[in-house]
Amino acid sequence: MEGKVESLWEEVRELSLGTTVDRLHSPPTPLQFLRDFVSQNKPCIISNAISHWPALSLWPTPSYLSAALSSSTVSLHLTPDGHADALVPHPSHPSLCFVSAHVQPTPFPQALDLIRRPPNYLVAYLQQQNDCFRTEYGELESDCDGHIPWASEALGCLPEAVNLWIGNHFSQTSFHKDHYENLYAVVSGEKHFLLLPPTDVHRMYIKEYPAAQYSYSQEKGEFGLELEEPERYVPWSSVDPYPATGNLKQESLKFPLYFNGPKPFEVTVKAGEVLYLPSMWFHHVSQTPGDDGCTIAVNYWYDMQFDIKYAYFNFLQSLPCRSIDDPTTPESACEEDSGPHASPNHLNSRFSGDDSATTNVHDNV
Repeated sequence: MEGKVESLWEEVRELSLGTTVDRLHSPPTPLQFLRDFVSQNKPCIISNAISHWPALSLWPTPSYLSAALSSSTVSLHLTPDGHADALVPHPSHPSLCFVSAHVQPTPFPQALDLIRRPPNYLVAYLQQQNDCFRTEYGELESDCDGHIPWASEALGCLPEAVNLWIGNHFSQTSFHKDHYENLYAVVSGEKHFLLLPPTDVHRMYIKEYPAAQYSYSQEKGEFGLELEEPERYVPWSSVDPYPATGNLKQESLKFPLYFNGPKPFEVTVKAGEVLYLPSMWFHHVSQTPGDDGCTIAVNYWYDMQFDIKYAYFNFLQSLPCRSIDDPTTPESACEEDSGPHASPNHLNSRFSGDDSATTNVHDNV
C-alpha cells in the first residue's frame, strides 16, 4: 500500500499539477476558473485582478491607514518570535505543544507602529481571521472589492469571511490546510508560499499536540506559555521545512517522506497579484515587507464543496503509509477532522478560535 501512496504523489503532478503554479495575466472567466482550477483543485496566481483597487495606492502609506483607523481598536496578535499557531517546546516536559498567539485589543495606530518598528522582545501581527475586514476594519471597505466577482460566480456564493493581514518579516505560518477556497490578494510587500496538494497528506506527519496559549505581560515585557484547560489536542503538521542550520540531516531522518519526496510548489505573490489557494492544500507562509515596512493582504474565504474530492481525501489520509527509506510509520493517521482546522462547521469552529486556523491563525498567512 505504501508504494502506491508514494507513487500517487508523482502521478498527481504528472497528470494534473505539473511542476509550477500557473500564472494568469488577466482574471479568468468564471467558467475558466471553475473548469481549469476549482474543479481540478489546482492553484494559480492571477495578475491584474485588483489593479482597480484604491488600496494599492493608498495602503502602502502608513499615515493613510492610521488616519482612516484612528479611532479603531483592533485585535493584535503577539508572540516572542513571530511563530504563532506553531509547535514549540512543552512548558512542563520534553515534548512539543501547539501554541496560539496572545491577542491584545490595541488602538490601530499603536498596532501599526509595533509592526513597522518591532521591539526586540515581541513580534506583532494583525491576523484575526474572524471576518475582521468587515468588522474591525470597516472604514477601509471602500478601498477594495467586497468579493471577487468572477470567483463568486464560479463558486456560486459570496465569501463567508474577508480578512485583513498586516505583518512584518518576522511572522510566518507553519504548514496547515483550510477547508475554504481561498482568494489571497497582496496589497503591499510579498507573500511566500510553500504548497503541497491534499494527496501529500502523509508527508505532513500530522500528530495531535496539546494546545497552549502565549500570555504577555506589558509591565515586564515578557511572555509566558500556558496549556489550555480543559486539555485540548490539535492535529498539526510536525514538519518544519526550514530547520535551523545544521539540523537538516536530523530533520530529514525524522521526516523522510517530506524531505525525500517531491519538492513543494514555491510561489511568491507580489503586490497587485491574487493567489487562488484551493481547499485542503497544505501551505506554509512567510513574507517580505514593502517600503512601508509591512506586508498587507486581504483574503476571501469561500465555502468549499464537501463533495467526492473531500471523501477521497478523507479516505486517503486514513491509509497507513510507510516510507521506503524509513521502516517506521509516520504519525499521520490521526483524525485531522477532529481538530479545529477541519470541522465542516466552518464558521462555528473557525471563528470560535481556530485557525489560520486555530483561534485565529495561519496565515499567519
